[in-house]
Amino acid sequence: MVTGAVAEDLPRGDPTGAAVGPRPAEAALVARQAGTVAGLVAVQLVLDEVSGRLRTGPGHATLFVPDGARVGASDVLGVLAGPADTLLAAERTVLNVVSHLSGVATVTAAAVDAVAGTGAVIRDTRKTLPGLRAVEKYAVRCGGGANHRMSLSDALLVKDNHIAALGSVRDALEAARRRAGPAGAGPVLPLEVEVDDLAQLDEALAAGAELLLVDNLSLEDTVEAVGRANRYGAELEASGGLRLDNIRAVAASGVKYLAIGALTHSAPALDVGLDWRT
Repeated sequence: MVTGAVAEDLPRGDPTGAAVGPRPAEAALVARQAGTVAGLVAVQLVLDEVSGRLRTGPGHATLFVPDGARVGASDVLGVLAGPADTLLAAERTVLNVVSHLSGVATVTAAAVDAVAGTGAVIRDTRKTLPGLRAVEKYAVRCGGGANHRMSLSDALLVKDNHIAALGSVRDALEAARRRAGPAGAGPVLPLEVEVDDLAQLDEALAAGAELLLVDNLSLEDTVEAVGRANRYGAELEASGGLRLDNIRAVAASGVKYLAIGALTHSAPALDVGLDWRT
């Protein structure tokens, strides 16, 4: 990620920063608003990449808080020091990374706080920006959330279009179960099936599903689904229409997981700035 981001910003160097030159400089990385920070681990990597690419002097980042820390407005997250041309060339990439990932971590932390005490786990999805999935999922963890599968290769999730392609929940589940691999023959991929209503839920439970994703069910139906799943020893994950104003009620229904795509696809950036020190 860092290599690509720096290359994108410096295809032919930074003539404006070069005009300032290598005079010694220092700048503070400051949170403009309260939130949960993530991406600070990349700051030194950006400085090193910029220095190597431009052949300028090395910059050094001294961080005052770790990723996952909750910070207030005006808190200083760290100090960058080194040649001015290096710091100026690295500034935007540093801020882009920290602002975006801190935004993801902040949204996640708010969701985690909203369901505290219910036992439900906040999880992300694959609704991520292309090329940034690994770091966005890292930011979710910084915010206290958990990761669902990283890629299609990591688990089987039977969704509505798989069911449509094979004709029924049972047929799709059986096909996925065969692909998951037999017990005792090495690693077995996790298997989850998505259902859209209580009828599909019953069909999946009767077919032996152990983890079910209930999508866009009403709260009343979600409570009913939990009761039915409990009789089979199965667990539920809820998704669809989950917001801060309703996720606690859904969590309290007894679902194990809450899958929220907005953690990554709609998280606003946390306002972070770089304040030059003279």
